[in-house]
Amino acid sequence: MTDGESARIARILNGLPTAARELLLETDWNSLQHAYGPAEDVPITLCSLVDEEPGVRSKALAALDMAVHQGSLYTVTAPVALFVAAILDHPMGLTEHEGHFPWDGGPPRSLRAALLIWLGQVAESAAYGENPARDRTHWQWEPWHDETRREHGPDEIAALHACRGIRPALYNAVEPLLTAADPHVREAALGAAVPLLSTPELADRVPQAAALLRTRLGAASVEARRERAGVARAFGVWGVDTSDLLTDSDPAVRVCAALGPDRLDRPRALAVLLDALRDPRATDGWFPDPLPGLDGWFRFTVLRSALALAESFDEVAPVAVAIVAAGGGSCTDHERGPILFRAFPGGYDPAHPLTSAQRDLLRAFVDTDEATGGIAGNRLWFRAAGLPEDRDGIAALL
Repeated sequence: MTDGESARIARILNGLPTAARELLLETDWNSLQHAYGPAEDVPITLCSLVDEEPGVRSKALAALDMAVHQGSLYTVTAPVALFVAAILDHPMGLTEHEGHFPWDGGPPRSLRAALLIWLGQVAESAAYGENPARDRTHWQWEPWHDETRREHGPDEIAALHACRGIRPALYNAVEPLLTAADPHVREAALGAAVPLLSTPELADRVPQAAALLRTRLGAASVEARRERAGVARAFGVWGVDTSDLLTDSDPAVRVCAALGPDRLDRPRALAVLLDALRDPRATDGWFPDPLPGLDGWFRFTVLRSALALAESFDEVAPVAVAIVAAGGGSCTDHERGPILFRAFPGGYDPAHPLTSAQRDLLRAFVDTDEATGGIAGNRLWFRAAGLPEDRDGIAALL
């Protein structure tokens, strides 16, 4: 490190909040690991997050994504997350975040919003595996995930438990920003709060969070759609009663209110979801930029939630069969596959005749197979459902 770099780091250290400075100086970074090895370089990265130079901040943010949480948790992730939480109110947080990678698009947002988004991603990773039923509603879940999940090593287990253990501290830093003046910061804070408050140990914090957010539901306008829908989804995930929102004037809000895993009004929630799936392109158009925590086309999340909410395949069969019959507009792993797996939840049993709904579904696969690869392209899903993996085998069942 040059004299100039040393002076820069010393200047940044002096301007850090006490909690952040103590964490930085008292942590044994050399004993921790990130994606590329020992984390001895992390202190400079963390100081660079609040550097006066935009390019330096951007590079430091990229390092958080690439090394500290690359879709996985490392032993360094928890202390870094605590540091990030401690600098959320740093004056530099008001500066605009500059994208580092070519794919860093979207509207301009502050450094504070970018840090909150990163904390939300860490919280999502920490929550994965705690509630298998909730995990299976994720738009990317596939049945063979559970079968092929490998054993975690000691460092991975330690990293996971460490990240789960700091969730109360992270939420304490996030909660005040749920009512921030900047709408991008509010959205990012909500995106972090959703997985943080999904753990039972923080259930007692949900009523206060819901009270803070409920005021955001009052502005029924097109401009307010995104925020109102995000709040409705959060309530559903947290188990807050969203029955009143199932009749909201905005269809996007109604659908987000129906996404939660626990429904007090299951039939009405399912009807809302199925109605949205009848015009999936319009549903996708509600959120061209995905809501926090929801990647991919919005219809994928709506479909998974409807399949999980249905007590039997018959309840969703008309809409599900129509999606498969649409052929090329249907996506293998995110639409046709999950529909097939829901139709045969315990696997196909030759001893039991096909139901009318199952027969209609398989016929739709056969009829669209040549044009779309409807069976060949879904081979793993057919295998998971205990069905033949070729067109002739399926046709023989009909």
